[in-house]
Amino acid sequence: MHPTDRHCRLAWLGAFLLAGHAVPAAAQYAAGPTISLEAASEDRRRGLSWSDGDPVLRGSVSVPVAQGLSLDGAATTLWGSDRHGGADAVLDLGATYAKQLGGWRLTAEGRYHLFPGASHQGYGEVGAIAGFALGPASIDLGARYAPRQSAIGGDNLYVSASSALAIPGTPFTLSGHVGRSSGDVRDTFRAARLRPDGAYWDHGVALDWYQGRWSAGLRYADTDIDAPDSAHAGASLIARVGFTL
Repeated sequence: MHPTDRHCRLAWLGAFLLAGHAVPAAAQYAAGPTISLEAASEDRRRGLSWSDGDPVLRGSVSVPVAQGLSLDGAATTLWGSDRHGGADAVLDLGATYAKQLGGWRLTAEGRYHLFPGASHQGYGEVGAIAGFALGPASIDLGARYAPRQSAIGGDNLYVSASSALAIPGTPFTLSGHVGRSSGDVRDTFRAARLRPDGAYWDHGVALDWYQGRWSAGLRYADTDIDAPDSAHAGASLIARVGFTL
């Protein structure tokens, strides 16, 4: 590895660790900030690998600023992602608002994804999720939309349904999801970042273990994409371990 590349990667590792601990001074006085650190064998989102199949480190922070409203940030190492123009990392920045109505939990969110180490790759999206819990089981229905942006070659709509079951008497939770990505294409090359084969389905199942501040899990992810140039869009088993402060 070239010394410059090595120094760059060490710098991003340092930035990741700082991101996991950095909380604005004013936020220190807010109730209940949550900081999480995680290592995973891959960063896979909506069935697509964002890290080219390589392991990642992730730090995230959520700071409540008002009733039901929080500011959120996450940093994930990518080490030169081909999918995102050679980006060394992705920073997910935004806000989440949640409200409980009877048995339903309604959530609205906005996110902007920044890609340090790459040019003109950032894009934003908004989302809404409706979740219902019944004892140890829950169901979530969601939709996330990225308006037309040059960085993604058009617009992008992701709709999903997921469910989870905390297995009684154990520290394990079993979950699964199915989702569909679609949208208008203005630039085929750029649109392939989020939809390599046009509209597609993804699905997955996961088994997670939670014990105090620690968690770990295994997740299976796959898509119905069969385009010959759709690298890292097939079946994958992802392992992770995390710690929440």
